[in-house]
Amino acid sequence: MTYATAALARVDSAWFGDELELDEVEDLDGVVELLREVVGDDAETALLFVEEDDEWFAVLRIDADDDPRAFVSDSRVVTSSEIAGLFAEAAIDAATEDADSDDEEDDTDDENDDGILSDSNPAGDIGLLADLGTPAARLVELCNEEGQLPSDVISTLCEAAGCLDVLEKLRGV
Repeated sequence: MTYATAALARVDSAWFGDELELDEVEDLDGVVELLREVVGDDAETALLFVEEDDEWFAVLRIDADDDPRAFVSDSRVVTSSEIAGLFAEAAIDAATEDADSDDEEDDTDDENDDGILSDSNPAGDIGLLADLGTPAARLVELCNEEGQLPSDVISTLCEAAGCLDVLEKLRGV
């Protein structure tokens, strides 16, 4: 399986980026450590986008000293992909927290208030990019949009965040 990564960081309102090699990383802590090494201590926000074989994507977000936040576009891949498995713990923990809060609010609907069905079964912190231009409902909508490749979704997310030019440089576009 082939995968692509883009580590993007915002420092003083400007974005910069680099690619990461995840082959030697064993767990989420290793990914976080590697991302922090690449983006440095000055990064206000660090994002890692990963996509594998045009099938799924993941986003890892680190803000200053906060705990990492993760999202996986299709939780079903965490058992079949070593790379996706790196994000499983954080994504599943966030999904469990979301489910607990949803149960408290209203457990009578099988779909959310926006009418979005989770065909792709996304997991994790769906609000991790809300302050960067992609609200939670839009993120889920992008995951479920027919014909969307993970790289297309990542481009849309980066465009909303204002870092599409940095992503395109990494991709060689």
